[in-house]
Amino acid sequence: MVLAKTTLFDSDLQEAAQLYKALGHPARLQILRYLADTKSCITGDISEELPLSRTTVNQHLTELKKAGLIQGHVNGKRTNYCLNPEKVKVLKKIYKSFIEEIEANNLEC
Repeated sequence: MVLAKTTLFDSDLQEAAQLYKALGHPARLQILRYLADTKSCITGDISEELPLSRTTVNQHLTELKKAGLIQGHVNGKRTNYCLNPEKVKVLKKIYKSFIEEIEANNLEC
């Protein structure tokens, strides 16, 4: 059995890395910003809001859904997308904690 190298790190770092990876593309950040700005679930084609093809936007939506940052609910032929508020709270907590840990106020190199 081959273990992934990520298993060598604690679960908090694994979760943080998974969320940061989902944030690692400007299109995904724009999707999150758009959903946050609308303050509601969006029915329809989010690709109209981005300078990317529908297929590419769908790939980014899939990554955000896998990370749990957005929710997508099928409604007939359309999907309703919205932020997952609980996961956004987790992301904020993880980010704040990590930044506080690596803060380098008195760094001497």
